[in-house]
Amino acid sequence: MSKSTNLAAEKKSRLFSVRFLITLVLVVAGIGWLVFYYTQARGNPLAFPPVEGSPKAVADLGRWNYAIGFGLFMLGLMVGAHPSTPLGRGRGVVIGMLGCFLVGLLWICTFYVFSDDLSKLWIFNDLGQWNLVVGIAFMAVGFSFATKWE
Repeated sequence: MSKSTNLAAEKKSRLFSVRFLITLVLVVAGIGWLVFYYTQARGNPLAFPPVEGSPKAVADLGRWNYAIGFGLFMLGLMVGAHPSTPLGRGRGVVIGMLGCFLVGLLWICTFYVFSDDLSKLWIFNDLGQWNLVVGIAFMAVGFSFATKWE
């Protein structure tokens, strides 16, 4: 008894599934959180006297803001590694996997190349050695795409 391919093909051909929209929201929210914290809530700790960031509730979280921003971003990518999204099927899996591997590798290499003076690199200058964790996290998300590769 053969399975009907019409329903499966119709289901997979949709571009904007609910999971894909959740992926987009999480990725954009993660990037937005990082940009907002770095530009607004962080203040300027290198100024004399140091400038406090606002809103105070976000500024008080300190480096946890990076965990929140990168966490949302990585979670969004991992949600996207599902067959109901464009990144989770066909060539999208390979693109997502290799993209995450390369971004992780570039993040770590950039950190090592500029580790003597990170003051001019946004986000890198605040994270210090935690840049290695960010690079490895990108690679871990690449492995979540690798598990979907057929």
